[in-house]
Amino acid sequence: MALGAALVGGFPSPARNLEFSPSPCLSGVEEWEEFKRLYLLPEGRVVDTGNQNNSHSEGQGWGLLLAEAFGDAASFNRILAWTRGELARPYDALHAWAWRPDRPVHVEDRNNATDGDIFIAWAAARAARRWGRPELRELSLRILQDLQQACLRVVGGQRLLLPAAFGFEHPGYLVVNPSYYVFPAFAEFANLMPGGDWLGLQRDGLDLLRQARFGRWGLPPDWLQLASNGVAEAPRPAQGWPPRFSYDAVRVPLYLAWAGLPHEPAVQAAAEFWASTQRQDMPAWAELVSNATAPYPAASGTRAIAQLVRDPAALPTDLPKVRDAQNYYDAALILLARLATFERSLQA
Repeated sequence: MALGAALVGGFPSPARNLEFSPSPCLSGVEEWEEFKRLYLLPEGRVVDTGNQNNSHSEGQGWGLLLAEAFGDAASFNRILAWTRGELARPYDALHAWAWRPDRPVHVEDRNNATDGDIFIAWAAARAARRWGRPELRELSLRILQDLQQACLRVVGGQRLLLPAAFGFEHPGYLVVNPSYYVFPAFAEFANLMPGGDWLGLQRDGLDLLRQARFGRWGLPPDWLQLASNGVAEAPRPAQGWPPRFSYDAVRVPLYLAWAGLPHEPAVQAAAEFWASTQRQDMPAWAELVSNATAPYPAASGTRAIAQLVRDPAALPTDLPKVRDAQNYYDAALILLARLATFERSLQA
């Protein structure tokens, strides 16, 4: 097959395409152009319109990944230049988690966000392969090395992924965010960094998610608390956050399905929850102690993920469109679900 020929829903194959010219009958590229029009500034900053127009390493990482997936080298370069110029920490290869346009010092907190760094590293590795740029491979490797040192822990023989380098380890317990386990990236990281333990993290992360199921539907929480003092204690929803399957945790079934793991309990539980509540207009979240559900419906980004996990035959073009999104976060989830749907089709 010629380069650029393998397209589904406007998405190129990341493994086979170095450049592409998508068919005008496919809507994928138009979706990316709409996302850029609404949420990407010319200098390469991805704007979180639902959060005071701030920017985050997560959004920059998503922007990089989507730019690579659409073969948009110009946008990739702008996003990367802004990300490295504004968020790069001076003492390692990781990135500050937040940039605020209304503050005299735009970056007030140099702590990182692990999922943002994972997506930046993954996008850089993919772009290095697509465009033959070894400096991006080197950047990805440096991020992974620093992530492993700063954010990976072994507790009771179990590998855990901290949400950031600081702030989540407490006397006797630590807190993790299950949606920061970006499973489709871990195999690539294992190839890039053979001396690392990314496949071990994947195995232990899957085991953790099989334990971390709560409430009527057996769903994962946004934030999870684990004992770190050697006491045998089951994981539980973390204190300090609502015990919910909500805006963070909806990404858990997305990443599992994307990684070719649609039969994992977290995916099946989410699919059953969304199917059982569809007549109630699919609530935005579920409370994992009282089993109450949100009094308002799920947004389009969550609906895109629900469609992905509930319909194995779904095509990217079957999912909601960027214009259906209320803000940046939903638009990003829609495009990520579309990309996951396409890349899942390559695994079939």
